[in-house]
Amino acid sequence: MNKHPSTDETLLKMPSLRAVKCFVVAARYQSFTRAAEALCVTQAAISRQIRELEEHLGTILFERTGRSVKLTNAGSIFFEAAQLSFLNIAQAATRIRKDYGEHARRTLVLCCSPAFSALWMAHRLPDFFSANPDIDLDLITTQNFLALEPGMYPDVFITKMPRVREGYVSVPLFHDRIYPVCTPAYLEAHPGIRSLEGLRNGVLLNLSPHGRSQIAEHVDWGVWLAIHHLDIEERLKTGAHYFNANDYNLLIQMVLTGQGVALGFDHLVAPLIDKGLLIRPVEEELVLEETHHYFAYREDKAQDSALERFRGWFFGQTGAAAAPSGPVQA
Repeated sequence: MNKHPSTDETLLKMPSLRAVKCFVVAARYQSFTRAAEALCVTQAAISRQIRELEEHLGTILFERTGRSVKLTNAGSIFFEAAQLSFLNIAQAATRIRKDYGEHARRTLVLCCSPAFSALWMAHRLPDFFSANPDIDLDLITTQNFLALEPGMYPDVFITKMPRVREGYVSVPLFHDRIYPVCTPAYLEAHPGIRSLEGLRNGVLLNLSPHGRSQIAEHVDWGVWLAIHHLDIEERLKTGAHYFNANDYNLLIQMVLTGQGVALGFDHLVAPLIDKGLLIRPVEEELVLEETHHYFAYREDKAQDSALERFRGWFFGQTGAAAAPSGPVQA
């Protein structure tokens, strides 16, 4: 039976890491002189370390032609393995300094929809970073919360799904309030949209359900108008167009440039209304009282200080200091 060498024996057979480091840099630059400059040592020191490494391996690693050097076949094999090993060591050292060092910074991984990140998160994040300079955020956006890349395990989901996956605690946030929005200039140029009938016959920018079916029940212009006793099929067939897109950010940009009226989700468009950029042409709205948005966080990080600080900040921003009806365990 073959006996595998122990870890100690393997380490004893390892060449000097200093020599390997000099070799990797010299191979990368194909020059002992540039390697010496990069490592702040003399060229003689580089040559000595390479010579010791070649003696240890029992073969020549470089072909020396004048002032330049070129890897031999053996050198190429060793360079490929050595460079990868040093990259792995450097990356591990960076992670340790970042997460455990004296001035360690914490990184939280968040996952939410593109619309939430652009219209809710973006303008609020400076406040969080100002209050928490030692916490970095890694934000992932998706419309498909159930099909993230393998190994992706965010610290926080912000979603309309009450149970996004196992191992998370979901805290209910707010209901959706949905109402039409346009720019003040657009309303002034199209006064007919001040009535529901005129609104139905105007230029409607509609959020389509494509790629969104798993998030929650979908509310488009047809649903919203039906709730208010109007049939979208009865809108005028000539004139104003009906534009569909499954990108909510695009629709809001179109509204802001005066291209029509879209349904506004209050938590996303309220800041634009407060700034006077958007306006409600009618007072009617739809409140989805049976559903919530949820803040879902990893159960195994419930006591994590960085997560606690983000959670406190987030609930402060939403005006929900505590869960309205208690957490939902996934």
